[in-house]
Amino acid sequence: MLTNDQLAQWDRESLFHPSTHLAQFSRGEAPQRIVTGGEGVYIEDRDGNRLLDAFAGLYCVNVGYGRTEIADAIAEQARELAYYHAYVGHGNEAAITLARMILDRAPEGMARVYFGLSGSDANETNIKLVWYYNNILGRPEKKKIISRWRGYHGSGLMTGSLTGLHLFHKKFDLPLSQVIHTEAPYYFRRPDTAMSEAQFTAHCVAELEALIEREGADTIAAFIGEPVLGTGGIVPPPAGYWEAIQEVLRRHDILLIADEVVTGFGRLGSMTGSKHYGLKPDLITIAKGLTSAYAPLSGSIIGERMWKVLEQGTDENGPIGHGWTYSAHPIGAAAGVANLKLVDSLGLVENAGTVGAYLNDRMAEALAEHPHVGEVRGEGMLCAVELVEDRGARRFFEPAGQKAGAVVAEMVRRGVVARAMPQGDIIGFAPPLCLTREEADRIVDVTADALRSAIG
Repeated sequence: MLTNDQLAQWDRESLFHPSTHLAQFSRGEAPQRIVTGGEGVYIEDRDGNRLLDAFAGLYCVNVGYGRTEIADAIAEQARELAYYHAYVGHGNEAAITLARMILDRAPEGMARVYFGLSGSDANETNIKLVWYYNNILGRPEKKKIISRWRGYHGSGLMTGSLTGLHLFHKKFDLPLSQVIHTEAPYYFRRPDTAMSEAQFTAHCVAELEALIEREGADTIAAFIGEPVLGTGGIVPPPAGYWEAIQEVLRRHDILLIADEVVTGFGRLGSMTGSKHYGLKPDLITIAKGLTSAYAPLSGSIIGERMWKVLEQGTDENGPIGHGWTYSAHPIGAAAGVANLKLVDSLGLVENAGTVGAYLNDRMAEALAEHPHVGEVRGEGMLCAVELVEDRGARRFFEPAGQKAGAVVAEMVRRGVVARAMPQGDIIGFAPPLCLTREEADRIVDVTADALRSAIG
């Protein structure tokens, strides 16, 4: 098949790719793929390769590729009203409808939805609202935010600070001083292998309590966490974790921000991760699955307790000084409405639960005896395979990352896209929620074959 070599040259000379080795890419030493289309769980590139996308882009194409219902909704909205701002009480039908749909699917006690464009900007909004909230309540010192090591919350200044992955801090002068980190609820990497899950949960809680004691509860405003750690390794929480953490936060009057950018709208086999794990958040961050990435859109869902204080603040100080030009953008909102309708009509939440469980079970069964597989873990349509140098000793490969990268490269050669996760040798899977059992079988078979080829 003929390819457009000029396009490839322009790509290396003109486009700044995120999370990329810039020098190697510019020199032509790093892989390049120009994607041209997609349907269902498959993408196609300009060279005619058809790949099963077992990571749904960046865990975001929940309904799968090629959904004309969403494309038609975007086109219709663009013809009718491509844009108008949402400042000073202006609205549009798509954004109003979507906000209502989101609240209908959210946990109890949520009051309003503020729209942005990305999970990063939604978390920036959340932190500003938390600070505003405490200023209105006369608590100007209560401003620090607790995040977790290995958490991912964005790559802006504040959100990159909240992210607990060293790559997002290194040489960027992050984290900022208002952000402090606590233990990741990562049972496989527990400090003492003799710990039970209950003991490890108690350890995480003790670490949080000690951090609050050192910093002072009167200086800590909020705790942010993903219901399931995502980019940090696809790690479901240990038993009892969220119940115990929330008890600590309640006792110290610390707000809870649930970052549901990955887990929202079906990925765990539940509509939200908050419902799945019994969280009662004050703020919820949404993005990715909100539109299945057919258009950029994010949201901050504000709880009743916080909303009442925000209203009080505007009575005392006038209109709230926060807004984005593209907040409640009609095209993004139209994509969101069509997307959530598809999630419902196709039964994708239920499919994520059943086929996701099948994927995890089959992966665990297929790799159970592999000497370099330390753990297979997951929840819903999320799965991770963590590689180790020595399984019995739980000794990790050094330097980290090379083995998972080699396996993922072998998988691509076999027609399946997975992701090598940062800070470890972890192969991540987050397929579209429309995945079938037959497609799950293919992912597992290719993973096992690629493992044998790459590391024995």
